[in-house]
This record gives sequence, structure tokens and C-alpha cells, in this order.
Amino acid sequence: MLESRTRLVAAAYLVLRRGDEVLLQLRQGTGYRDGHWALLAGHVERDESVLDAAVREAAEEAGVTVTVEDLEPLTTVHRFEVDGPPIEQRVDFFFAAHTWSGEPGVREPHRTADMRWFSLDELPEPVVPHELEVLRALATGKVPAVLAIRMDDPEEHY
Repeated sequence: MLESRTRLVAAAYLVLRRGDEVLLQLRQGTGYRDGHWALLAGHVERDESVLDAAVREAAEEAGVTVTVEDLEPLTTVHRFEVDGPPIEQRVDFFFAAHTWSGEPGVREPHRTADMRWFSLDELPEPVVPHELEVLRALATGKVPAVLAIRMDDPEEHY
């Protein structure tokens, strides 16, 4: 009998907010969605909370200091495949921060070609698809507590 349980891989995402603008970085050299604009994000490491991961990624990728108290929970995204391999699925924790210290800038040039502020109403193309769904919801002011997205059919949302 095949194992029916899945392994969830957790990641933390940070939406730095400056009024109606968000900070995005252009991915390069990562092997995943290179050439796409993306939020500050990364996998949760061993012995680390999702909150700590969001704080760490802000420092590593943009050189800014965000505290756990600065983090505002936005949504959780569950990414999965129907009839896909049951071994691994994704759970993404999205946070926003309106305050931080330091000036955001590219800190990992081997992974980031550019970093800029964009209005939620004028996002660049392309944006990593599941991140785009969260940003679109944020623009409307109607961000669901949980969003499930099929990786094999990104237009299918729950």
C-alpha cells in the first residue's frame, strides 16, 4: 500500500510595504522561476520558526532588520498536486511588514538581478504565480486566511 501522508515543506514570505508599494526582487541563478519577480522568501531551516525565517530572509536578501513584532500575518498558501507525488507539498506563510530598519537593496547578487518597489496596482511581469495571487488579494484588501493552489493547475484555487 502506498503511503498516503505527505511531507509539507515550509517557507516564509515577507511583503515589505511602503504605502501601496511592495518590494520585489528579480530572480536569477536559483533554478526556480528565474526571470520572475518575487517577494523576500525562503525555506524554514531546522530549529527555526516561520517567524524567525521571515526575519532572517529580510536580512539576507534585502539587508533590512525586521523584528518578529513587526510581522503581520497575511495568509497561508498550501500548494499541492492532484494525483501528483504524495511525498512533498508546500505550505507558505506570508507576512507583511510596514516598519524595518535599513535601506533595502540587493544582498545576494548571484540570486537577484534587481530589486525595486512596485505599486500593488502596477506589478511587473512576470511575478511568481502563487505570490502574484497573494499580491492580487492584497491589492483588493480581501486576503483569505488560507489559500490552496493546485501546482498542476495554478488557476484552480480553493
